[in-house]
Amino acid sequence: MFARWLRSKKHIEPQTVQKAPSTSTPISPNLKANIDYIEQIVGYSSDIIIRESMFNAIGRPMAIVYTDGLVDVTIINDFIMRSLMSESILADPEDDPLTIMESFTLAIGEINQISDMERVLNHVLSGDSVIFVEGSAIALAANTKGWKDRGVSETSVETVIRGPREAFSESIRTNSALIRRKIKDPNLWLETFRIGNVTKTDMILIYIKGVARESLIAEVRRRLNSIQIDGVFESSNIEEIIQDQQITVFPTLYNSERPDVIAMELMQGKIAILVDGTPFVLIAPALFETFLKASEDYYHRVDISTLIRMLRYAGFLIALLAPSLYVAITTYHQEMIPTSLLISLSAQREGTPFPAFIEALMMEVTFEVLREAALRMPRSIGSALSFVGTLVIGQAAVEAGIISAAMVIVVSITAICSFVFPSYDLSNAIRILRFPMMALAASFGLVGIFVGLLVLVMHLNSLQSFGVPYLSPFAPLELDRQRDAMFRLPFQRTFSRISQISKKNEEAKRKPQ
Repeated sequence: MFARWLRSKKHIEPQTVQKAPSTSTPISPNLKANIDYIEQIVGYSSDIIIRESMFNAIGRPMAIVYTDGLVDVTIINDFIMRSLMSESILADPEDDPLTIMESFTLAIGEINQISDMERVLNHVLSGDSVIFVEGSAIALAANTKGWKDRGVSETSVETVIRGPREAFSESIRTNSALIRRKIKDPNLWLETFRIGNVTKTDMILIYIKGVARESLIAEVRRRLNSIQIDGVFESSNIEEIIQDQQITVFPTLYNSERPDVIAMELMQGKIAILVDGTPFVLIAPALFETFLKASEDYYHRVDISTLIRMLRYAGFLIALLAPSLYVAITTYHQEMIPTSLLISLSAQREGTPFPAFIEALMMEVTFEVLREAALRMPRSIGSALSFVGTLVIGQAAVEAGIISAAMVIVVSITAICSFVFPSYDLSNAIRILRFPMMALAASFGLVGIFVGLLVLVMHLNSLQSFGVPYLSPFAPLELDRQRDAMFRLPFQRTFSRISQISKKNEEAKRKPQ
């Protein structure tokens, strides 16, 4: 009866079996030929383990191939080797060995049949174990991934006072599981991609079926499939390729290392892109307002969240325009300064040998250098460097008469305001734009600043992120979404989806827990 059942299953091919491309090398029924091929392709690398033994159920030679360091050796020893070498199951030698392994021997959840050597190498180098049997032109790939990772830890970039502390890790499956914990909906769909001709990096496209627009999903999928690159090491490599506008300092894709942020964006109808090896997950599309919001806005009361959000918009203007306004007013428009303040500023600048623009340029460049140095240096001395740079050097420059005290105050306030943004990418854009705005202020005064702001707004209005206007909901104006733009109304009245992103534009009424 056992042999009859095996023969009835012998000609039924599982759905996981895929035909090999015509350009790939098929698996040989000769076990020795397969082993020699793998050893030659990987250059006899010492971390590629090939374990030859006997499949006792039918008395045929077999071999297990895996990569040391990428697998869980316990799984291989207890659930593969011990099961295959056991004599508890005896079958007819003419029966299909793969059917016996899948149905009776291997105690592993995920098993795939493969028929070409290219897919064999992909599985082996991804942490799976591939099983060859003498006389079979099909191999089995068993999921035995078990490398060491950082695990789920507290976020170090997007810190919050109140809210979840967990952050993504470098393991793509850990990251997808963290999102599954937040959204327990069967409509949360995951699509897997493999990008990189050399690195073959795994990527996952995540969206909520029925919430995200099909046209948006298709466009993201098309851009990912069109990527031709040798290696992907971080999500920024993908971001740079698939973004709409290449020539802009503003980020058009959002990234976060917080699962709650990604879950909120997915519920808006957006699409998440997970890249193996990095804790930063991409969100498409991304709007300008997204970079001025934080997940903590929805964990505090309405009045506090609204105040903090307004402070961010004010900080955006100060970080962008404070040095430029100081240069323009002190150089061209002294009549706008109160008399007592003008006398004080004139007294401070009496001994300084440089104009206001050169002072601001020197201070800004010095601060940027100190900022980068503090980031690259060891943590034990990074804080000391920041203290020396901000206090000692600034005070010494004022006492030496090189820089006025007012300029130190302006640059310090500007530096503080540049850290109020939840997104580091937006802070980088402001750092770059600050210098041309200072040059316009030094050349044309307030007129130059107004022209620069006009060009900046026109540029922002021309940007799109996957077909969605970058300045939405401000331009084009959407009154319904102003409830969660610059201000935040009570939570029950806040949640609404963007019409260009989600086909469910109605409000999703949610009651607080």
